[in-house]
Amino acid sequence: PYDIQHVRIDGYDIMTNKPKTTAYRAPGAPIAMFAAETLINEIADSLGIDSVELRIRNVAKKGERRSDGVINGDIGAIDVMENIRNHPHYSMPLPKGDYVGRGISMGFCRNNSGVSSVIANILPDGNFSLTEGSVDIGGSRTAIAQQFAEVLEVGVENILPQIGDTDTIGYTSNTGGSGVAFKTGMAAYHTAQDIKTQLIKRAALIWDTEDGNVDYKEGVLYHKNDPELKMTLNDIAALLGDTGGPITGKSHINPGGQEGSYAANIVDVRVDPETGKIEILKVTAFQDVGKAIHRAYVEGQIQGGTTQGIGWAINEEYFMLDGQMQNNTFLDYRMPTSLDLPMIDPVVIEVFNPNHPFGVKGVGESNIVPPLGAVSDAVYNAIGKRIYDLPINPEAIIRAINEKL
Repeated sequence: PYDIQHVRIDGYDIMTNKPKTTAYRAPGAPIAMFAAETLINEIADSLGIDSVELRIRNVAKKGERRSDGVINGDIGAIDVMENIRNHPHYSMPLPKGDYVGRGISMGFCRNNSGVSSVIANILPDGNFSLTEGSVDIGGSRTAIAQQFAEVLEVGVENILPQIGDTDTIGYTSNTGGSGVAFKTGMAAYHTAQDIKTQLIKRAALIWDTEDGNVDYKEGVLYHKNDPELKMTLNDIAALLGDTGGPITGKSHINPGGQEGSYAANIVDVRVDPETGKIEILKVTAFQDVGKAIHRAYVEGQIQGGTTQGIGWAINEEYFMLDGQMQNNTFLDYRMPTSLDLPMIDPVVIEVFNPNHPFGVKGVGESNIVPPLGAVSDAVYNAIGKRIYDLPINPEAIIRAINEKL
């Protein structure tokens, strides 16, 4: 997430003889950014500069080149950090007591796009069936239906969305990489535009006039030169069979222009020096989402990813013996629950993506990235010693406190 002029990245494959791994939310980003953000916080300490101010001075901006060669478009990295600086959580006093600390960290994830297909039909009652090829993960089916409904200026309750397989719809690339709301949402947009065009043509045919004399607004077709002539979607749906047959819209696209996603956390913790337990006191999670199509779902994505990131930071690890994982149940593999965390306060930042008709960016992954660095920074500020290995479990806390003594 920073503008660094000179970068060299070396990657290595290591044989570990441990269980098979595969892509997980923001694959690779949490661990890489944990290292980078820890370094940023150390640099700020050594220079005597507030870590937020250091980030604002060096954060990536539009037109700059990322380390992977991509030129940044309309990204929200600076907006995220300025929101942190201006947020009450950043300036409020920490709770009283010893071994209390506050941490800051940024996060970045490269969003993906891909091939996507959408087909829609107007039904006899004036509602619409919408078939998409993207599996519904994270509420995407609703988000796609909302984008379709927005074009046709009807309520989302008038859309009947469903997921089609490869026998019923054109090829759609995998659901992943925070790409569905972007790519399939854009396919739904173009499908709705196709249907709107066909509705106007059909109304013109029924009224025996030119297409240009027909207007469409809020689900009603109007004759521009005769205010008495108008048809609701229900009206025209009943006439389709006798005027040329059903109306079907479709779109098959492979759009570019998916911008990277930027997030950040403020985390307050209390450390028990006797047991090494970390108590998460307060979490504020910031993220640039482009445009929040379904705000409650977006906030849920931010809260869910942040919770997973906190789990990586303090709880989750494999215990191996002779090549066998010993804690392979949810009883022994310690993921955080709602009882372990306070309510996470999501801050939704909307920096419009001009490469999408509604400004959409992927929101599903960058939120898991900053908790690792933020929790680590908070623990450092609580106990006075940095811990470089994850998870920061009670054993690591006690060892760090004893080493400091």
